[in-house]
Amino acid sequence: MAGKTITRADLCEAVYQKVGLSRTESADLVEMVLDEISDCLVAGESVKLSSFGTFLVRSKGERIGRNPKTGEEVPISPRRVMVFKPSNVLKQKINEHLADDAD
Repeated sequence: MAGKTITRADLCEAVYQKVGLSRTESADLVEMVLDEISDCLVAGESVKLSSFGTFLVRSKGERIGRNPKTGEEVPISPRRVMVFKPSNVLKQKINEHLADDAD
């Protein structure tokens, strides 16, 4: 089930094709949207895109991990991780597409 990976260039091209802006304006628009999302996440805010999903930043505490090669216990430092929670609309679209492929 190896699919194509969508890149920034692909997003810019899609904006160019569907909105009708120039390629440069399309690239600038995509960059501005991605920068705004990134800035909000860095600030610890959640980003909710209706009918798509929510990006959240969660804090994880320190814990003890294990090196799988040596079996040695190693402390894993506290960190912040980004989590994506898809909306029910997106989940439904994905599952409908999966059902269509099965037919």
